[in-house]
Amino acid sequence: MRKHIVAGNWKMHKNNQETVKLLEEIIAKKATNDTEIVVAPTFVNLLTAVEKTNSKGITVAAQNMHQAEGGAFTGEVAADMLTSIGVNTVILGHSERRAYFHETDALLALKVDTALKHEMRIIFCFGEELKDRQIDNHFNLVEYQLRDALFHLEKSDWSKIVLAYEPVWAIGTGETASPAQAQEMHKFIRTLIDKVYGYEVAENVSILYGGSVKPDNAKEIFSNPDVDGGLIGGAALNADDFLAIVNAF
Repeated sequence: MRKHIVAGNWKMHKNNQETVKLLEEIIAKKATNDTEIVVAPTFVNLLTAVEKTNSKGITVAAQNMHQAEGGAFTGEVAADMLTSIGVNTVILGHSERRAYFHETDALLALKVDTALKHEMRIIFCFGEELKDRQIDNHFNLVEYQLRDALFHLEKSDWSKIVLAYEPVWAIGTGETASPAQAQEMHKFIRTLIDKVYGYEVAENVSILYGGSVKPDNAKEIFSNPDVDGGLIGGAALNADDFLAIVNAF
């Protein structure tokens, strides 16, 4: 049975003191429903977040990680560095990593393999740019992204995969895919996984929507049968807004 998940990607926001303050606010006001809450602060604040959320029912995730086990990769972070401080979930493939740091699906496949080797759960991001949707290529592009980065995995690996569909044209722009557009793509994704891995895998994988989700549109988006939650950007930086989205189920 797939679960509802709302994950907050804090990106390059919040220093240590601000991280503590936001986490304290989320903990104090945290919802009592069964939606899983995930927060992804910057690397330098991950240990603080782990310590602050210990036994509070909140999952801490990293925003990225390197594919190598270690070595001369200045500025990078390895999987066992994350797991050694209690971070067992990682976001991979975010559109900003793809666009600004030129991460390809082939590279992401390596990162996925490394994360799984360390028994980490992966929130895997993918989605089309506006030009792809305008020429009606969005389904093909999403299929290629999933195929090239994930479809080498074994069925058993999918218990560690959460998918996050993020139409790039709707990230940080104020634009949002309509609830019907979100459901259409999520259904396409689940059907595709069913064809490759079978009904059980498809039905059990959580598929999140990411792209300008806010308190005033979350309920309508989350009401779709194939939308299992959200990967939240800007609204995750305010405790009240973030928890309103968590409570939208």
